[in-house]
Amino acid sequence: MRIVVLSGGIGGAKFLAGVRAHARTLGAEVTAVVNVGDDVRMHGLQICPDLDSVMYTLGGAHDPDRGWGRVGETWVVKEELAAYGVEPSWFGLGDKDTATHLVRTQMLNAGYPLSAVTAALCARWQPGVTLLPATDDRLETHVVVDVDDERRAIHFQEWWVRYRGDLPTHRFVFVGADNAKSAPGVLDAINAADVVLIAPSNPVVSIAPILAVGALRDAVASGPAPVVGVSPIIGTSPVRGMADKCLTAVGAEVSAAGVAGLYGSRSDGGVLDGWLVDSSDAGTEVAGVTTRAVPLWMTDEDATAAMVRHALELAGVNA
Repeated sequence: MRIVVLSGGIGGAKFLAGVRAHARTLGAEVTAVVNVGDDVRMHGLQICPDLDSVMYTLGGAHDPDRGWGRVGETWVVKEELAAYGVEPSWFGLGDKDTATHLVRTQMLNAGYPLSAVTAALCARWQPGVTLLPATDDRLETHVVVDVDDERRAIHFQEWWVRYRGDLPTHRFVFVGADNAKSAPGVLDAINAADVVLIAPSNPVVSIAPILAVGALRDAVASGPAPVVGVSPIIGTSPVRGMADKCLTAVGAEVSAAGVAGLYGSRSDGGVLDGWLVDSSDAGTEVAGVTTRAVPLWMTDEDATAAMVRHALELAGVNA
């Protein structure tokens, strides 16, 4: 069996740990297609937060207390940059994490595409899944906001890390998406998949940038594999992160049904065949989409693997 997962960072990484665990019981192969809209260049280094979150989590190196970054991280470089008064001061790089960004930036500057760089980094961490960026091309999520009495677009990282999303927010723009091509291996993986899963990642800034790559979205929407998504909203709250702020900004209801409405049914030009919601949201109905209510709290790897099994059953494949 071949499983493809569209994923963001922290929550997606946790979900992928469950996918990997269940896939091992089936002898299945897993490919994770990961958001690059959060990627940013800071202090001359190319930073890929979602790719790194997945790589570190599946490689056993993430910080379980913070939920992001490396375990046992230190911050000497950040402190030294602050002492020099170097901006941006609101974005901090850990020392261990900086080593990853240095290697990535050197390889990119030497002409290697991001997909090849990611494979080289994963050779160290052995995540147990094939990790692919959605695209090797520039694709950045920018946010149109009102700040200092001016309407302007800022990078997603500034919107979230610096301002915590607490700005009048009007829309999200995926810069470069119109010209972005799927990274090597992405379309092949989707077209050969037995099932495509959409992780319970932020639908607006994690999954939407992936689907903004036209050929990729077309492959998901019209490919042979059934597509099942997992709701990132339980009740009226996100499982993690700022999905509620993002959904409100785009005028969508903060609910499992609201997120499914953004994705849409494959029978009506969207991407979903099935939709998993939490047991507390039983009764959720989405036009053209088969729903199932199961426990969605990813309390541990076993609980997450059980979610994956339900998703595969909903897709009608051997679970």
